[in-house]
Amino acid sequence: MHILFYRYNSICERDIIKAFEELGHQVTTIDTEIFRKDVTPKETLSLIQNELDRHSYDFVFSINFYPIISEVCNIYHIRYVCWIVDSPVLELFSKSISNPWNRIFLFDSALLADFGKYNPECIFYLPLACDAEDKQHYIQNATINDLAKFTHKISFIGSLYSEKNPYIYLKHDSDYMKGYLDSLMNIQQKIYGSYLIDEMITSDIVGYFNRNMEKKYIFPEKSYADYKALISQYYIGTNITVLERTHLLKMLSSLYDVDLYTFSDTKDLPSIHVHEGANTIMEMPIIFHQSQINLNLTSRPIRNGVSLRVWDVLGCEGFLLTNYQNDLLLHLTPGEHLDIYTSEEDLLDKTAYYLTHPNIAKDIAHSGYEYIKEHHTYFIRCHELIQTAFSH
Repeated sequence: MHILFYRYNSICERDIIKAFEELGHQVTTIDTEIFRKDVTPKETLSLIQNELDRHSYDFVFSINFYPIISEVCNIYHIRYVCWIVDSPVLELFSKSISNPWNRIFLFDSALLADFGKYNPECIFYLPLACDAEDKQHYIQNATINDLAKFTHKISFIGSLYSEKNPYIYLKHDSDYMKGYLDSLMNIQQKIYGSYLIDEMITSDIVGYFNRNMEKKYIFPEKSYADYKALISQYYIGTNITVLERTHLLKMLSSLYDVDLYTFSDTKDLPSIHVHEGANTIMEMPIIFHQSQINLNLTSRPIRNGVSLRVWDVLGCEGFLLTNYQNDLLLHLTPGEHLDIYTSEEDLLDKTAYYLTHPNIAKDIAHSGYEYIKEHHTYFIRCHELIQTAFSH
């Protein structure tokens, strides 16, 4: 098959292109958005249209959903295949998701429950994956200095979300409502496996946000507008992620050496060892492999799904301690491939245990790595994606 791949430089694009090619397909990429982040929908339309006019393609592919690409593909009667790897993706609320030429794959079963009803024959669940072979290349070719530099007791690579938190634009004018929302967020931080906020957003709360948000998202005219979901997942969910990541990392770094790779503001983490990000291709695999404990603190808008960090750590033969997620048990076994925590106390207990039992952590990491290589590669996922896309 000939695949037209619209890119914006998602971390997993490179691995997916490699998998498509290993499956025997030809991939042509449109890279404009990698170098220019201000590409307009009109420009995207033109880029896709020009390619479809000049060459013959079997389908158009992208990471996450572009309504304008869906509309173009619907006109040309060519499949638009996309894989959602983030949450929330506000473009999913577009009525374009109902187009019959879409084949939309969602990494989170909660998203399938939300959006599957709008196009049940064309929207599917597909978890993420890892190219373990590629990750091992960088680990095995690391210098002695790099191995030493990236060896840590506990590490976390990722944003604190403080720099992209829309909740900061909510200007409270009611002590009651502020207290109510603060209480909801505090309770949710203590609960894993169930996102209660979705059920707690009332019409009064929607009205409060609409009145008091200085910068608010407005759904386009042609959309399945759901302001309760927007408030629950985008505004409140992101803020919970900021609070939770900051709190847990502060707690752990007050007890142990913790290394954080981030571009976020870390002023509230005085005891943590801060590094300004990590190169995702060459450095991240070494960090995951060399850390005694890799943390995964799932962003709260990912309500059931298994984030990319989970697959990547395991594919680097790193030991992972992650919060519980419902989808995780569909694919991986705690205590065999990784381990999970279900509360703050559980996180503290298991951190202490694995720091004093490094051989057990290494055995679990090796088991997880072997399992990923056998069952959860991009080669396997992309084969399933194409088979599903062309059987519907």
